[in-house]
Amino acid sequence: MAREGLSDTRLARLHDALAAHVETGDMPGLVALLSRGDEVVVEAIGTRSFGGAPMKRDTIFRIASMTKPVIAAATLLLVEECKLRLDDPVDPFLPELADRKVLRSLDRAIDDTVPARRPVSTRDLLTFTWGMGALMVWPPKYPIQKAAAELGLSPGPNAPEIDADEFMRRLGTLPLSYQPGERWLYHTGSDVLGVLIARASGQSLETFLQERLFGPLGMRDTGFHVPAAKIDRLASAYMMDSSKKALTVFDDARASRWSKPPAFAAGGSGLVSTVDDFHAFYRMLLNKGRHGRERILARPSVELMTSDQLTEPQKQGTELFFGHGASWGMGGAVVTRRTDIFTTPGRFGWDGGYGTSAHLDPVERTIGILMTQRLMESPVPPKVFRDFWTSAYQAIDD
Repeated sequence: MAREGLSDTRLARLHDALAAHVETGDMPGLVALLSRGDEVVVEAIGTRSFGGAPMKRDTIFRIASMTKPVIAAATLLLVEECKLRLDDPVDPFLPELADRKVLRSLDRAIDDTVPARRPVSTRDLLTFTWGMGALMVWPPKYPIQKAAAELGLSPGPNAPEIDADEFMRRLGTLPLSYQPGERWLYHTGSDVLGVLIARASGQSLETFLQERLFGPLGMRDTGFHVPAAKIDRLASAYMMDSSKKALTVFDDARASRWSKPPAFAAGGSGLVSTVDDFHAFYRMLLNKGRHGRERILARPSVELMTSDQLTEPQKQGTELFFGHGASWGMGGAVVTRRTDIFTTPGRFGWDGGYGTSAHLDPVERTIGILMTQRLMESPVPPKVFRDFWTSAYQAIDD
């Protein structure tokens, strides 16, 4: 039997592949959503914590870097209103980034710099080419990495415990690693965009997102913290203790750091959500900016956001993230050529370091969302991600 081009028989493989990761103890549980056209299939497997309550469709997860496409969409809302312009300097709103200095090379001391050739623009932040971000070298060896760590600004699983103004002040004391527009560097651009959105809109980031995206899209369970009335729906999060080779609690839902508003609403990693909430957001993007009869984003904005924005020189060193078949749009990766069952050219989305993955596929009219509780251990997707995407695409039956 097939429904909306999905095979029931092959969908059973999806359930079995995901259940295997829970049964072997890789994680307590997970929730997965696959939609094609108007058909929506949801699997809720396991428990919200080891030995805890059953996993349910409305379980709330920390979505980490799946926050990034939300922030990109919010930025483009302000671009549409001409409150921001893609190629204008961000200095008027982010004076901390004015008059940038740039390292002569990564291995130089942080005061061995040259002037930036031009100011940082909104486009630079959206495309992660503004000159600052995660340097994928462990343990840290470059002076700029060590300086960022000393300031509490190293990208990682824990958000900065400072407010947005202090975050920007500290960021402004560091030089850029590369010239604006020169090279793609992961993560930090989204955190800065969150501050830019708040300052350009005159609202807190959470208020802007609620009024312009979450409210209109019916995303009732998405935000930067979980209210007390919903905390029993939050899944606990786990990480691998490499020394013990066993999972340990990263964030216990009963005493979660997400139970109260954060000091810093991190645009790169701070949101919690559910599969249905995030499906509403991605369905809007798949529908070229429409939600029902309401237009949230202009069609050209969605097309800009979900298309390849990088030149080959900008992509240098990004193979760890993209391999050789993808690039970056605004807020997410864009597949550029088929290298696997699930890599349709034009597919857009991103993963979250706390164990989540979400992509939309305009060609196949498909959205997939996987939410688990186990933190990723590297930028390379874990086996449960690959099994989800392989199983989702093999279920296509037309």
